[in-house]
Amino acid sequence: MPTFTRKSIPALFALLTILAYGLLIPWLGFYWDDWPFAWIGEFLGPTEFFPAFRSIRPFIAPIFTFTTSIILPSPIIWQIAGLGFRFLSAFAAWWALKQIWQKKPAQTLSVVLLFLLFPGYSQQWVALTHINQEWISLISYLFSFGLTAQALRQSDRSKSKTILSLFLLFWGLYPTEYFLTMEPLRFLIIYFILGEESTRFWPRIQESLKRWLPYFFLWLSNAIWLAYFYTKGTYNSYNVVANQNSTSMFSKVFYEIWDLFYKSLWQIWTRIIQHIWESPSAPTSILGLGLVIFTFVLLIIYLQNLDLADSSKVKDSWASQAIFIGTVGILLGRIPSWMAGLPFKIGTTFDRLTISIMLGTALLLAGILELLIRNEKWRNILLSVFLALAVGQQFLSANEFRRDWERQRNLAWQLSWRIPDMEEGTALMTHELPMVYESDQSFTAPLNWIYAPDYRAGELLPYAFVNIEKRLGGSTIEVLDFDMPINVPYRTVRFEGNTSEAIVIYAPKSGCLRVLDSTYANAEVYKKESHFLTDAIFLSNPAQVKVDTESPTLPIKLFGKEPAHEWCYYSTKAELARQRGDWGEVVRLGDEAEKLGYYPFDAIEWLPFVEGYAQAGEFEKAEGLTEIALKKEPHLRKALCELWARVGMISGQEKAQNTQELLNCTP
Repeated sequence: MPTFTRKSIPALFALLTILAYGLLIPWLGFYWDDWPFAWIGEFLGPTEFFPAFRSIRPFIAPIFTFTTSIILPSPIIWQIAGLGFRFLSAFAAWWALKQIWQKKPAQTLSVVLLFLLFPGYSQQWVALTHINQEWISLISYLFSFGLTAQALRQSDRSKSKTILSLFLLFWGLYPTEYFLTMEPLRFLIIYFILGEESTRFWPRIQESLKRWLPYFFLWLSNAIWLAYFYTKGTYNSYNVVANQNSTSMFSKVFYEIWDLFYKSLWQIWTRIIQHIWESPSAPTSILGLGLVIFTFVLLIIYLQNLDLADSSKVKDSWASQAIFIGTVGILLGRIPSWMAGLPFKIGTTFDRLTISIMLGTALLLAGILELLIRNEKWRNILLSVFLALAVGQQFLSANEFRRDWERQRNLAWQLSWRIPDMEEGTALMTHELPMVYESDQSFTAPLNWIYAPDYRAGELLPYAFVNIEKRLGGSTIEVLDFDMPINVPYRTVRFEGNTSEAIVIYAPKSGCLRVLDSTYANAEVYKKESHFLTDAIFLSNPAQVKVDTESPTLPIKLFGKEPAHEWCYYSTKAELARQRGDWGEVVRLGDEAEKLGYYPFDAIEWLPFVEGYAQAGEFEKAEGLTEIALKKEPHLRKALCELWARVGMISGQEKAQNTQELLNCTP
């Protein structure tokens, strides 16, 4: 078996980065704030981030401006960039820790591997947003730590190293408050490095404070800046309200600390076991387990044959130092999100907050392994178990984002099929979207990307998504009534619409997009759905849809090529043809779908075809579909009665009456 040298370590980082985060990249896209940020860069220009962030994290604007100037607004390009920055973060941590503990390469490598694969952070694939909002700052902070260590050991270059370290600290602190409380770790690092020459406690404390002072003053300036923004300025990132009830706060502190360390040291590393146990035959479980086994074997072979020529067998204080710094790092890393009242929830969008405890967790866990398991072989085996489980968990997380991207693409294409174009000023209203990692405001960006490809800065935003449940009663929409204003601020632009010019849609997770209205798809038809949806249907104005235009051309770089025409294509196109009154087209679409073997997900999706066949005189087919729909969804009886009443008013009155009698329709 060949021996691996230190030069191979970056290659290991790259391989593990790909295994954990890169296997599904071709099937991943934009999520959450990726969309508005990409839209701003494409339509308003990268410099627009300066006014966009003026009142919210103003120092982050230069980062967004720089990255969006050189990286195209393409999901796959940003996903690849995300891989690059994740690798760079591992390299930065490795380089920094080597400067701090020069004689402990094996131990620092274990820290970096745990840091790289940390499975508590599942937001890697919200790449555009988190590269700019957190990862660049964290990487800067890590390099700053390493330069501080170099400045302590290279007295002839300490001034230049310190200046560069302070510069990087600025970019680690000021753009984002995520790492606000990370700075005291530098003092501990200085203290332990000085301990290599002197063990006297108070002189070390004094010298450490002296060396830390420049960093402390920069840290203090950032604290003053944030305090100004939180109180006097316009900063409102999390709507922070200080907890005034000290009794309540302290009654929870022990539980909070226990929960923090339990999740950091155990739950996040073993979540994949529960997933596989609950669904052992699921394809993702099988693939995830296979990846875990492969990674474990790979790491065992590598670590057992890695020649670092270190002093790991010599008992020293590294483990206690790592445990102490790691414990402090976890506690300090949780403070910003805790003060903001944000929960520490693993496996949700809130786990983005764990980025501030990643380094602390890696140090603590590596220190515990070093302290408890003196045998290097067994320590590497247990370390490999943790790392392999982390790779598997990240793969499962990536698969969730893959599914979400597929739902996004489906929704975008179904919109283009059902709504070829819209009048400007149209708001699409609904009670929920079928995706997990998008909000109505997030998806407003691709909506305008699709229907307003020639948008220019300075204009009102032509279109907007509005989540009725979230926005009703606020500044967006006051009440559900005719002729009420709809206002959607969107960074530096805004949408101004009216409830009388809105379209209510229904986009289920299992089913096809539908445009609702008071005639064909009214509250009676959708009475099983949330009242937030049914209460708004009377406002829906399908006349906002331009029915006689070609469908928009969706950007391939965003949504890929048009998918195969399956049931939802025929369903949305049939609904559009019904809106035009083109019953012959409805029949053609129904016949073609039947020939290809496509059928509805939801019995409601039969209704346009029932009416199409009936209005075209194919009553036998219409009656057959009526029976199928009613058998599957008995609550559709009233909707079917209304449908056949409409048929009787136009054609086939006798046939319509017979069907109404069979349905037991009452006058």
